[in-house]
Amino acid sequence: MLHTIILLAKKLISIKSTSENRNVLEEVLEFALSNVRGHAIERFERNGVKSGLVYNLHKRPKEFGVILNGHLDVIPGKEYQYKPYVRGRRLYGVGAMDMKASVACLILAFKEVASKVDYPLGLQLVTDEEVGGFDGTKYQIDKGVKANFVIVGESTNLHIENKAKGVLWVKISTRGKTAHGAYPWKGENAAWKMNDFLKRLKKRYPVLKQEKWITTINLANIETQNKTFNKIPDRCEVWLDIRYVPEEADTIVSDLKKLLPDGFTFEVVVKEPALSTNENNHFLQSLKMETEQITRKKGYVLCGNGSSDARHFMRVNCPAIEFGPIGGGMGSDKEWVDIPSLGKYYQILRNFLLSF
Repeated sequence: MLHTIILLAKKLISIKSTSENRNVLEEVLEFALSNVRGHAIERFERNGVKSGLVYNLHKRPKEFGVILNGHLDVIPGKEYQYKPYVRGRRLYGVGAMDMKASVACLILAFKEVASKVDYPLGLQLVTDEEVGGFDGTKYQIDKGVKANFVIVGESTNLHIENKAKGVLWVKISTRGKTAHGAYPWKGENAAWKMNDFLKRLKKRYPVLKQEKWITTINLANIETQNKTFNKIPDRCEVWLDIRYVPEEADTIVSDLKKLLPDGFTFEVVVKEPALSTNENNHFLQSLKMETEQITRKKGYVLCGNGSSDARHFMRVNCPAIEFGPIGGGMGSDKEWVDIPSLGKYYQILRNFLLSF
C-alpha cells in the first residue's frame, strides 16, 4: 500500500495546482475524483471555484458519521518542485507536506473502507484552502454538509490538533491636524497619537520570543497619507493581524476596543472562528488510541497556531480536528513528507474508520 500511496502522491504533486490557475485546479480535482469512481460524487461550484464530495451512499445523508477533508491547491513553488522525488525517507515537492501526500492517504483510506462501514462516510476535496476555503469547504457547509466528526488532513506529525487560533484582521485609524513640519505646535501629529496607542497595545499583547498558547498581534502595516517629509500627518492607520485563542473568541473585539483612546476608529475586516473540539470527544479519543497502537508511542492532543478549513466546521458546531503525517519545509524550496509516516497515517485512518 505504501508504494501506491507514493505513486498517487507523486502524481498529485506533479500537477501545478496553484490558487490562481482555475483550469489546473479543476484538472487536479477531476484526477483525484477519478480515483474514487464507483462511489457517489457530488460536485460544487461557487465563484468559479470547484470542489467535490464523495460518499458511500446513493444520496447525500443529512449528516455524515465521518468526513475526511483535504485540499488540492498549493502555494506557488519553483518549476523543479513540481517534479517530485524521493531521497532517503522523504518525498519532496510542492504540496508534499501541505497536503497532497495526505490527500493520497485520504483517498485510499476512503476507497478501502467505504463499502465496509455501515455509517455515512464522506470524502471532501476542495481547491481553495490556501485562499481561505470560503468557496470550497465553507460553501459545502452552507449547502448542508455536516458530520459527527471531521478529520482535516493537514500535516501534524501524527499528533492530533483539536485547537487552533482564530483570525481577526482590524484597521484602526486616528486623525490629527496638518501643519508644516517646521511648526509642529500648529498641528497635531496623528502618527504620534497612534504611537501612544501602539505602546499600550504592545504592553497588553507583548511580542513573543518563543511559542506560547496566547493571543498574539502582528503589526502588519502602518501608514499616513503623507507624500513628503515636511508635513505633519493628519491621519494615521494601522492594520493588525490578530491570532486569538478560542477562549477569547467572544471577548477579543471588546478587549481591543477598551484600549482605544477617544477619537480612534475601529474596523473589523475579517473575523474567522478558532478551532476548538473537546479533547474528550469519543471520536477523537478513538483516533488517539489507534494512533498509539500503530506508532507505539504516546499520542498527543495539541494546539496549533495556524488556521485551516477545520475552522469552518465550528460555524455549525461540528467537531473537527487536524491530523496528518510528518513533514517539513512547508512553503520552502525543500518541502517534504516523511514516507514511513504516510504508511502509518493510512493504517491509522483505516483502523479508525473501521472501528465504528
